Amino acid sequence: MPSDPVPARDEVLAALASLPLPQGGTLGERDLVRALAIEDGRVRFVIEAADAEEARALAPVRQAAEIRVAAMPGVRGVQALLTAHGPAKSAAAPASGAPSLKIGRHATPGPSRPQGVDRILAIGSGKGGVGKSTVSANLAVSLAREGRRVGLLDADIYGPSQPRMMGVNRRPASPDGKTILPLQAHGVTLMSIGFMLPAEEAVIWRGPMLMGALQQLLTQVAWGELDVLIVDMPPGTGDIQLTLCQRTQLTGAIVVSTPQDVALLDARKALAAFQTLKTPVLGLIENMSTYVCPNCGHEAHIFGEGGVEAEARALDLPFLGALPLNIETRLSGDSGTPIAATDSPLAEPYRRLARHLVAGGMG
Repeated sequence: MPSDPVPARDEVLAALASLPLPQGGTLGERDLVRALAIEDGRVRFVIEAADAEEARALAPVRQAAEIRVAAMPGVRGVQALLTAHGPAKSAAAPASGAPSLKIGRHATPGPSRPQGVDRILAIGSGKGGVGKSTVSANLAVSLAREGRRVGLLDADIYGPSQPRMMGVNRRPASPDGKTILPLQAHGVTLMSIGFMLPAEEAVIWRGPMLMGALQQLLTQVAWGELDVLIVDMPPGTGDIQLTLCQRTQLTGAIVVSTPQDVALLDARKALAAFQTLKTPVLGLIENMSTYVCPNCGHEAHIFGEGGVEAEARALDLPFLGALPLNIETRLSGDSGTPIAATDSPLAEPYRRLARHLVAGGMG
């Protein structure tokens, strides 16, 4: 039997228009549906709320919208996203008298460098999946074990992973509704947007709100006196990178890549972005450099061999070291105890990296 024809754009909009909203009215009356696209029977659209608070209230509407469109003949799949046009409205203090603190607002003019922090090191990568967050967590712990006062800022607003890797899962306190008291784990002062939002809640913000959230995490957190603040960057070269490089007086950036050719292509873009933004590149790290079979001891270069070191030589940049791929490091990160916080021999490459940075005055 022939398949049902794909519905037209106007038909999908008409189906969505009558969905009721919790605050009254309907999707159609409020004109909240944006960026509707239909391709090969797959429908994508955005429901745009006025602010982050309204976006949370519209979560059931998003689910109902997906169900309604999925039931239309000819539809093979549906993806509906919620986005906030502006920051959350300021809320009154709760009945307990504790001030309310919200993350997510437009950036304000002025520098974002936190007080009391001597050096800020950005750990970046051109693409995801190269182990940048693992390197950030283990480097921070290794520097702390070398006697440094270390902070770790998870600047990956869309995909924060440091709460899991550092084994911390609670909301920071705020004594006045403005200052955020960071958390502590494995000798490291720690902050992540993942502490402020439910784990299952997706952050779907426009650029100005991303930059505002980063500014809050930098300047409203009571970091105290730190020798170095490690910033775990999101992959790529977007708004977060631009804000951090232009407004925080970074000491420098370290780029992480695997030896794989595809990863190196993206790493070059990250390097070019830092150089364009006048941010010193302190060196390159080759992650997942080699894999040693725990059963037979055979060493394999799964992602290639020596590519990052060769790239560093070609660009006249320091090569800071090669880090192995092994299951123990992965299991340690998943369990909330970075391998560098243990006495495992597999922590030694991170310790060498930390000592190298300290010796060079970078850590």
